[in-house]
Amino acid sequence: MIAPAIDPVVTAAELAALVAQSDPAHPLVLADVRWYLDGRDGRAEFERAHLPGAVWVDLDRQLAAHDRSATEGRHPFPTSAEFAVAMSELGIGDGSVVIAYDDTGGLTAGRLVVMLRMLGRAAAVLDGGLAAWTRDGGDIETGPGRTPAAAEFSEQPWPADRFADADTTAQHAATGGAVLDARVHERFTGEQALIDPRPGHVPGARNAPWSAVLDTDGRLKNLDELRAHYAALGADGDESAIAYCGSGVSACLNIVAMEHLGLTPPRLYVASWSGWSAAPDRPAELGDPWGESHA
Repeated sequence: MIAPAIDPVVTAAELAALVAQSDPAHPLVLADVRWYLDGRDGRAEFERAHLPGAVWVDLDRQLAAHDRSATEGRHPFPTSAEFAVAMSELGIGDGSVVIAYDDTGGLTAGRLVVMLRMLGRAAAVLDGGLAAWTRDGGDIETGPGRTPAAAEFSEQPWPADRFADADTTAQHAATGGAVLDARVHERFTGEQALIDPRPGHVPGARNAPWSAVLDTDGRLKNLDELRAHYAALGADGDESAIAYCGSGVSACLNIVAMEHLGLTPPRLYVASWSGWSAAPDRPAELGDPWGESHA
């Protein structure tokens, strides 16, 4: 039986209460989803310190597909069957309650949470991640962690209405819809290209850096601040926004934050800029025209 729905964000205190409750019908799975754009080893960080009983999630292997065309981006979604197998390997079953965390404010944990919530599963990001847990007195473990027993995770098709493709994203932006790019401003404007085929952004997109929803301590900003943030981006209306980033990972933090706020979760353009910029016929906009006109 699928666990009852929970808010997409839980505090360290709320997680401690969940650990203490220990409901066998809805087992708690702590998922460490540390992954770094700069190439640092997430598994090594997990072994250095992690929440007691947590399992490490390999974002590249378990939350993304491989051998796809470049226009599908660096982290395309796995098939629903592949995802079900990956969740089963992690000990995540149909009735599990999953709390995902990282050490970057939810930057990567949000990917797993969004994927699970798309399928109606109970999943949330630990607000503030590992630092918030230890700051509140939570214990940590070191070493390779436990080997989870396989769980039964039923395959479900990905819901088409939670996604946007390149054409839909282009059309939405062209007609004034909110298309939110979660990359840092320098990558959005094209000043910094890094690993993408071309610099820039989807024409008409609005820069909504993932870090802008976080406070100085790595936790999400309060609801009033988040509401003002998305209102300034024109993304607080009834119409669904579209979220993207470099490869469909950091965009998920905007999805989590907006759902936490009570807004309609944005559709995810999974291929994001890595996929868009791999198609030479798709235009790239430089600078920040929308931001400058709404300053």
